Amino acid sequence: MPERIELRVGREDLIIETGEVAKQADGAVTVQYGGTVVLVTAVISDEPKKDAGFFPLFVEYQEKTYAAGRIPGGFFKREGRPSGKEILSARLIDRPIRPLFAKNLFNEVQVMAIVLSSDGENDPDVLAMVGASSALMLANIAFGTECPFNGPISAVRVGRVKDEFIINPTYAQLDESDLDLVVASAGEGVVMLEAGANEVSEETVVAAINFAQQKLQEIIELQYKLQEKVKAKLTRLPRKLELKKIDAELLKEVKKLSSDELGSIFKLADREKRVEKTDLLTSSLVEKLVTEQSLYTEQDIKSALSEVMKEQVRRLVLEKKKRIGERGYDEIRPLSCKIGVLPRTHGSGLFTRGETQSLSITTLGSRSDEQMVEALEGKMFKNFMLHYSFPPFSVGEIRPVRGPGRREIGHGALAERALKPVMPSKEEFPYTVRVVSEILESNGSSSMATVCAGTLALMDAGVPIKAPVAGIAMGLIKENDRTAVLTDISGLEDHFGDTDFKVTGTSKGITAIQVDIKMGGISAQFIQEILSKANKARHVVLGKMAEVIAQPKSAISQYAPRIQVLRIDTSKIGEVIGPGGKTIRKIIQETGATIDIEDDGRVVISSQDHQALEKAVSYIEGLTEEPEVGKIYNGTIKKVANFGAFCEFLPNKDGLIHVSELADKFVKSAEDIVKVGQEVKVKLIAIDEQGRVKLSLKQAKSTEDSSSV
Repeated sequence: MPERIELRVGREDLIIETGEVAKQADGAVTVQYGGTVVLVTAVISDEPKKDAGFFPLFVEYQEKTYAAGRIPGGFFKREGRPSGKEILSARLIDRPIRPLFAKNLFNEVQVMAIVLSSDGENDPDVLAMVGASSALMLANIAFGTECPFNGPISAVRVGRVKDEFIINPTYAQLDESDLDLVVASAGEGVVMLEAGANEVSEETVVAAINFAQQKLQEIIELQYKLQEKVKAKLTRLPRKLELKKIDAELLKEVKKLSSDELGSIFKLADREKRVEKTDLLTSSLVEKLVTEQSLYTEQDIKSALSEVMKEQVRRLVLEKKKRIGERGYDEIRPLSCKIGVLPRTHGSGLFTRGETQSLSITTLGSRSDEQMVEALEGKMFKNFMLHYSFPPFSVGEIRPVRGPGRREIGHGALAERALKPVMPSKEEFPYTVRVVSEILESNGSSSMATVCAGTLALMDAGVPIKAPVAGIAMGLIKENDRTAVLTDISGLEDHFGDTDFKVTGTSKGITAIQVDIKMGGISAQFIQEILSKANKARHVVLGKMAEVIAQPKSAISQYAPRIQVLRIDTSKIGEVIGPGGKTIRKIIQETGATIDIEDDGRVVISSQDHQALEKAVSYIEGLTEEPEVGKIYNGTIKKVANFGAFCEFLPNKDGLIHVSELADKFVKSAEDIVKVGQEVKVKLIAIDEQGRVKLSLKQAKSTEDSSSV
């Protein structure tokens, strides 16, 4: 029998239903908010995946165009590969639920979210997050008391318009909001944060989290209520959950054989040396412990060593107050900044923090280079893009190089969100801007290095950003009442720690946050403390960047295209385009410039050649100029007749020079004075009621002669 529960969240009811559709899945719900509906399913395999070295969780998020009443474009007229929005939404679902699965679970788990209906007002992503948790809670029922998922989680979006917080704001409200914050909670505290902001304070972020807490708790209770309703009607026998546990004797032996060596390894600041010595230690342990008699596999040894390493790193931090490489809690690795490192790019910046390095390149383009994005809420154009590339050599590995993966898209989106609030408007800077971050080395926090290098590259390119932006990754290690907040975490500290807390911002405030928490959740108090320390660290990084370049260059690169923007009356757009585009094609063909005309009369002209740009500008200004009586024009004779000559004095505008206006003397034939193609100066002397223009050659000459005296 179908079950339905609902809760008022913000301005709409949050409705969760199960039992009507997708009944073959282990858990399936539809989540509705306003006119937006998302179907979310969860399926858990019966057996663990053999030789799995990690938890095989697969999250898919799909936005069907039918949800918005549209048919997909393209030849095949159906949905294809995931869009950037779909990939980012899948990551948004994955990140808060992954840490809540049972430890050493190797059964494959697939969560699928399909947007069935979109009202164009409410973003489906937070609904999919709630739906994923609800579906997994229902899937838990089949396993009896030993559940694979230690949820539920809840999620809401918080905006702020005119200093007022809003739960689950509409797209229109988000356009006015200075904060776009997604908060996920597991009851005990926050388990994930994702935010973009217009330089807001740390206090504002904490206040927004506190504002969301009550509704987050109510959504969690709602899921427990649904689970109890379904559990009461369950008739199937429970399935057995097999958790792969590390053999206690093996763990004890690995610890005995590796502890001293690991102590020496963790004192090394050089990642390459640590990796080399860790590999040697692993090989030694495998050689000693993988025998026919022991029945241990190489993967068993690696899993046990990972547990020992985790214990050692955490003890090093909490008991000895030291970090890997013997850094202090608040110590930032050595920083290095350079600009103009590439000779022919429009702008470039190299940022190095310890063993993490980003080379970022800025390229300037015209309006035609904007990226068209088709989303459920409609078609839009992006004039700022940031792309992140993570080649295998950056961590000393070999792997096939294909298209960007989910991680690369996610990191690029975070860095783009961090820089977007400081980007100039189209009116201030009419260029399309693309930043590419090439990660050349990585040992933690490459996305934050991307933000810093991206800022350097933008300023080197002469993009008038409002303020420099820097990023820092913070960490937290917590056991019982012992805690340590770490600044600028390395790869191992991220892997073995409890929190990856990334914050970006200017000297004024925060522009982006991304937080993933692997423990049960952290309180707003801890978040406040981490944000405060991140603020101090961010200012240190901004200071180092300012030593190299404090503000954008005053001029763009000589290799960048030149752009000029004209404003014309909307009634003149047709004249510039011409019949069937004839006029604008002629201008482009003759000048080589790129011309984009917007509906509001904004004309953007771009060219690599300054003279070609000026020629195109002059042509368009002439096309849209209103003829003025008494003004002298440079014209070209187009036709000669017995009664005079026709002269083009403005693009596509002709006037008659009557034979009596060709010269002060008697003119027997117009051809005696002018020839077709001849360039002349003419004076506009009259425009009759029918709009016909009368020009004079002799009056233009007379005016010039008198002005030269």
